[in-house]
Amino acid sequence: MNTPNWTALKKQALADFGVCPMATFDVNEAIRARINHLKTYLKENGREAIVLGISGGVDSTAAGKLSQLAIDELRQEGYPAVFVAVRLPSHVQRDEADAQYALDFIQPDKRHTINIGEATDILSLAGLESFEGDEDFSAQAIDFHKGNMKARLRMSAQYQLAAFYRGVVLGTVHNAEGILSFYTKWGDGACDLTVLDGLNKRQVRLVAQTLGAPAILHQKPPTADLEELNEHLLDEESTGIPYDVLDDFLEGKTIGAAMERKILAHHASTAHKRTLPIAFV
Repeated sequence: MNTPNWTALKKQALADFGVCPMATFDVNEAIRARINHLKTYLKENGREAIVLGISGGVDSTAAGKLSQLAIDELRQEGYPAVFVAVRLPSHVQRDEADAQYALDFIQPDKRHTINIGEATDILSLAGLESFEGDEDFSAQAIDFHKGNMKARLRMSAQYQLAAFYRGVVLGTVHNAEGILSFYTKWGDGACDLTVLDGLNKRQVRLVAQTLGAPAILHQKPPTADLEELNEHLLDEESTGIPYDVLDDFLEGKTIGAAMERKILAHHASTAHKRTLPIAFV
């Protein structure tokens, strides 16, 4: 295997995912630009709704509030549109109270709940039963792949709602997730448009705080919450990269060489998740 050109890889990664340093970051300007982005997209594409899954974490809370504000402005301007918030638990979500708190803060026009737990169980078991029986999959591997199935089913459910509402599905990926491709391919990484890109994690938190989100939401430790054998595994434990270090890297600050290599290695190994399907020419 060829040794990566770390200098070139870092230059390209920062060109694609680098963010404005906090010292010069204008949170109100960032909020205004993102509200305008959502409004423009809906009007230019003739869509009448934004659909977003609300988990109770800071990313969906910030994206949800930005969406509701954009929709409110559109209606004031005479453009009919709604914001649709959807809860997508898998059976019982341990931090359901946080999700409900986020909904109360966002005050969406429409609320839906679609429990994807039973569908996930059925599809996961059907897939395993389709093997001939001589495979020896670990419990951890089965659980991990089932977790990715949850993410894909959640996105399918959001697209069903978007079709009924003549709307679009909003994604919540920001640059701190984007540089690592820390999402499920064709799951939470699939959407029609995004609104948090251009921000690192601490900037997403500041956006949520500035919009009025309570500390229990904008300071909540992030977790994908997909694995059942390792419930509520924190993102930082999964990647081995603390968000504060990753955010510093994205702002162009100097971090330890070992951690920089770890970020870049993760970035390189997940490149396939950031590409469109490769066509035969």
